Amino acid sequence: SIAILLYLSRKFKTPDHWYPSDLQKRARVDEYLSWQHVNIRGKGSKLFLTKVLLPLLTGQPLPPEKLESVTEELNIVLNQFEEKFLQDKPFIAGSEVSLADLVALVELMQPVGAGYDLFEERPKLAEWRRQVEEAVGKQLFQEAHEGILNAKSL
Repeated sequence: SIAILLYLSRKFKTPDHWYPSDLQKRARVDEYLSWQHVNIRGKGSKLFLTKVLLPLLTGQPLPPEKLESVTEELNIVLNQFEEKFLQDKPFIAGSEVSLADLVALVELMQPVGAGYDLFEERPKLAEWRRQVEEAVGKQLFQEAHEGILNAKSL
C-alpha cells in the first residue's frame, strides 16, 4: 500500500529521490499517489480483471464491446497521466525516479500482463517506462513482474 511505502521510505531513510524532502517535488509525488487509486489502478485493474480473471473464472470469453469500453477508460487515464504528470519530464517529480513512478509502472504492468501493450503506441510512456526500469534495475524489474507477465498463461 501507499502508506506502507511511505512508512518504509521514512523508517529506512531511503535516498531522497524516492520521497523527496523538497516540498514541491513531494507534493507532486503525493498528488500522483492520491490520483492513481481510482485512475491508473482502477482502470488498469479493471482491464486485467475483465480480460484475464473473469474469463478464467467463468469459462466464457469476454464480449468484444465490454473489452473495448474498458480499454477506452484506460486510454483516457493514460492520456491524463502523460499530459498532467509526465508532461515533458523524465519522471513524475522531475529529473529523478520516485515512489510515484514506481507505483505507476507497477499498476501499468497489469494491463500488459493481460496482453494489452499500452506502451506500444505511446512513445512518451515507453520512454518513461525504460527510464524507470533502468533506475530500478532491469533484472529486478523483470523478477518483480514475472507473475503478472505470465498471467495470460493461466
